[in-house]
Amino acid sequence: MGIYYDDNRKVFHLQSEKSSYIIEMIKGVIPAHVYWGPQLAGREFQHPLNLVERCSFSPTYLQEDKNISLDTLPSEFPSYGNGDFREPALEVHLVDGTTVTDFRYKSYTINKGKPALKGLPATYVESDEEAETLEIILQDDKTGLIAALSYTVFNDQDVITRSVRIENLGKDNLVLKRVLSANVDFHDSDYDMLQLSGTWTRERHIHKRPLVPGIQRIDSKRGSSSHQQNPFMALLAKDATEDHGEVYGFSLVYSGSFLAQAEVDQYGISRVGIGIQPFNFQWLLEPGESFQAPEAVLVRSSEGLGGLSRTYHRLYRTRLCRGEFRDSKRPILINNWEATYFNFNADKIKEIAKAGKELGLELFVLDDGWFGKRDNDDSSLGDWVEDRRKLPEGLGKLGEDITAMGMEFGLWFEPEMVSPESDLYREHPDWCLHVPGHKSSLARQQLVLDLSRKDVCDYIVESVSSVLSSAPITYVKWDMNRNMTEIGSALLPAERQRETAHRYILGLYDVLERIVSRFPHILFESCSGGGGRFDPGMLYYMPQTWTSDDTDAVERLKIQYGTSMVYPASSMGAHVSAVPNHQVHRITPLETRGHVAMSGNFGYELDLTKLTEAEREDIRKQVSEYKELRMLIQYGDFYRLLSPFEGNETAWMFVSADKKEAFATYFQVLAGPNPPLRRLRLKGLDPAKSYKLELNGEVYRGDELMHFGLTLPQLEGDFRSLLFVLREV
Repeated sequence: MGIYYDDNRKVFHLQSEKSSYIIEMIKGVIPAHVYWGPQLAGREFQHPLNLVERCSFSPTYLQEDKNISLDTLPSEFPSYGNGDFREPALEVHLVDGTTVTDFRYKSYTINKGKPALKGLPATYVESDEEAETLEIILQDDKTGLIAALSYTVFNDQDVITRSVRIENLGKDNLVLKRVLSANVDFHDSDYDMLQLSGTWTRERHIHKRPLVPGIQRIDSKRGSSSHQQNPFMALLAKDATEDHGEVYGFSLVYSGSFLAQAEVDQYGISRVGIGIQPFNFQWLLEPGESFQAPEAVLVRSSEGLGGLSRTYHRLYRTRLCRGEFRDSKRPILINNWEATYFNFNADKIKEIAKAGKELGLELFVLDDGWFGKRDNDDSSLGDWVEDRRKLPEGLGKLGEDITAMGMEFGLWFEPEMVSPESDLYREHPDWCLHVPGHKSSLARQQLVLDLSRKDVCDYIVESVSSVLSSAPITYVKWDMNRNMTEIGSALLPAERQRETAHRYILGLYDVLERIVSRFPHILFESCSGGGGRFDPGMLYYMPQTWTSDDTDAVERLKIQYGTSMVYPASSMGAHVSAVPNHQVHRITPLETRGHVAMSGNFGYELDLTKLTEAEREDIRKQVSEYKELRMLIQYGDFYRLLSPFEGNETAWMFVSADKKEAFATYFQVLAGPNPPLRRLRLKGLDPAKSYKLELNGEVYRGDELMHFGLTLPQLEGDFRSLLFVLREV
């Protein structure tokens, strides 16, 4: 495994754990994509691309060889203007007004390890022996523009990361119009495309469709990765299933507007591109400057979607998330939002915290409403000063009182926003995104601060840090409750205004890096109206995300199942809430709500002081059970068993790395009359091991559980669930 170069054939062979990725320099100058598939054992590759002359509508690139046309060549990094009529990865506006560039191969380097990306989140290695990185230098001789293509191969995983750095070594200002992070041209189009789409409270539902000629695209133009689309797509071979078949995944480590698409051309080549959204984007690149695109994480699996997901889970859990909480257990929390909303005082908060402690919970989180004059959505964002009407002795004293109970103390923030009704806005009205002469659109009665400005970023860092230093805070929920409109900055010149959205994301990353570095003992959870910014970029700074504002157990089945396509359980916040549910008004059993929420970072979001004694006892049992299973759930291997998108049942399970322990849950949404007898076939166990089922004390072999399965009892009523714990004997 590693990266090999055949100088005679001008071929790069990248070998990951079970895959090969091959690039050939056609005529020594044109980087062509040759192969991405099961690992080829030999270092050398003996089969050059088959190139033939096509019709005159596919123009010849090199006069000495009529077989070479960029319109038909599977390209590694296509630019615009030389006869490739498909979507490019790079488009540049030159000083003469044209957009034609001609990038040719110049050199390469291969080094152990994986360099960081300046100003951007990315996967990493802890030892240079974990990976190798190839950098291929392409140059446009007319402009002096350099495209440095970076490929990192992880030796023990089927992962290749890609990014590109554009450098202006010429004499003129250039404008980047489009810079995608990765382009892969598949040699056929016999695939289905899978995407994760939805809306607020209905995030990351699975959608699958066949590729057809033309462009199939998902994107965000909202300034964030969004509730509507997730920066991930996959191509599935027609015979691919959850457990079998070839699957290719593309995930972008970025939190802003993005593009991911597959284009099928006239000859059935499927071009996949992923990167920053080109719409309303440009970047002025002056001589001597460079632009770094975000990282794209490419994963191949021959073990279906399940294999793809487990690779992403392992990589993102261990080589994207960072800090003290990457590998440690996450606390069970109680959040007061759905219990009180804005209507609380210090006594009420302490009552809920005390009730949580009595039930075995470990962390109390004070949500929105603790600062300024925040009695509703209308005011105070940006004024991060405690509200002494609600907290007469201050935030510090409240935190001390809660920690004295034996509970940790956490706090909600929304630092990227400002309310027009706030001291901050009255003092600095130009600090929000805005365009002079145009009205500013409000959403949730708030505006977006301009994080492309250093003074705004510095204010956020210092104001948030002041609060975090004032109380014994060990957890922060970092929210963001609207998307960008009127995207303009008071400090940028006219020719740089379309850089604002990306500069905002760079500013956000700078803010997060400074704050999490200053407070390494605090567990940060990302949130954007729930799952509106659930992306790999945020996980680099905050190892978990509030999965959705929808806490209904039945709706969460699809949300958490879809999220698991890319993101590990350790990244998903999941809470038990009151019934009727506040989003869909459904009444589900407490047991089912618990089983769903236990499949992530467990917590509660209801008024614990209003529970019956029976409910309190049930919660004690849930909390105790989760504590026993916590490390397995948060860091075990995840297997999907039954899909909520395909029927009335859902099931999934977690298996420890040594396969000695497993936890599975089964959910029945609606009851049916005279139902068939069912068995639940498990996955991921050791077929030779014997496992004791805690539910009944029976012992089963692993192969029996996986091939024959567990017999399911007939469940009475809607929204029922079962929990199975298995341990090796």
